[in-house]
Amino acid sequence: MSEETIKLELNDAGVSPRLPMPPDRRDRIQDVPYRPVEFRDDDLPAAMERCAVWLRQAQQWLGEPLDVLAVHLDYDERDGYPYYDLKLLCNEEDLAGVPVALRERDHEPE
Repeated sequence: MSEETIKLELNDAGVSPRLPMPPDRRDRIQDVPYRPVEFRDDDLPAAMERCAVWLRQAQQWLGEPLDVLAVHLDYDERDGYPYYDLKLLCNEEDLAGVPVALRERDHEPE
């Protein structure tokens, strides 16, 4: 059995720099475990819409469905913070672009 190494280009957050980023400044991709992609807003439908837009863009970039392990909804009652905190718990290999790197490697001329 041979082990292959796949070279990935990752940014400081450990995700591919080509991965679409959540569109609003209140949204972000968090650190491991589960690589939560967070969408925060006082308006839950707005947060969910941004989440859906990002998910479609990320899946288009990835070329396959993004592996979402769970969806978590919480709230933050502190003053000055968005009330809703919607998180997609995503497979970190997908966010790093492993499927993209594998396809690019397989299509390189030898």
